[in-house]
Amino acid sequence: MSGRTWRQDPHRKEAIEQAALRVILDHGVAGTTFRKVAAEAGVPLSATTYYFGSMHDLLVAAFTRFSQEVSTDFAAEIRAAQNLAQALDAVVNIIFAEGTASPRVLLLSYELYAFARRHPALTAIMQQWMARSRAALETHFSAAASAAIDAFIEGATIHRSVVPMDRQRVRDAIETLAAL
Repeated sequence: MSGRTWRQDPHRKEAIEQAALRVILDHGVAGTTFRKVAAEAGVPLSATTYYFGSMHDLLVAAFTRFSQEVSTDFAAEIRAAQNLAQALDAVVNIIFAEGTASPRVLLLSYELYAFARRHPALTAIMQQWMARSRAALETHFSAAASAAIDAFIEGATIHRSVVPMDRQRVRDAIETLAAL
């Protein structure tokens, strides 16, 4: 690191947040500790508490980062569509994609929902994520359709993780919701 200490590394905080997400994947929120996060990030234990005053603060930062990353990818996919047909296809692709509907994203989403439910102050993270998703959808769909499609995406990705789904039937359902 060419003489720099961990306190001078501008990416250290981000590395700790990313490590926290990996620990959450392996151990769940309940099993996430500063010690596990420090080991995963390859930093001294004191580095985690230097940047984050409490485990709650670290979890909020990690989940905020996660929700921003996922919603940025989501918005890029939706906004790339040039017309309604492409927007419908983009929604289907999101549901069937390995990135936005990957086991990693799903598991972290479940953990975030459960954590936010137990810690109402985190509801804002969920609301901001939903607002970003709906804003992207509203570039092609009405506000009512966007809210319904957003909810359908979440439900369909959860169901798809357990039961195979037919792409055409999913597209037909989205097309029906788009008419709202």
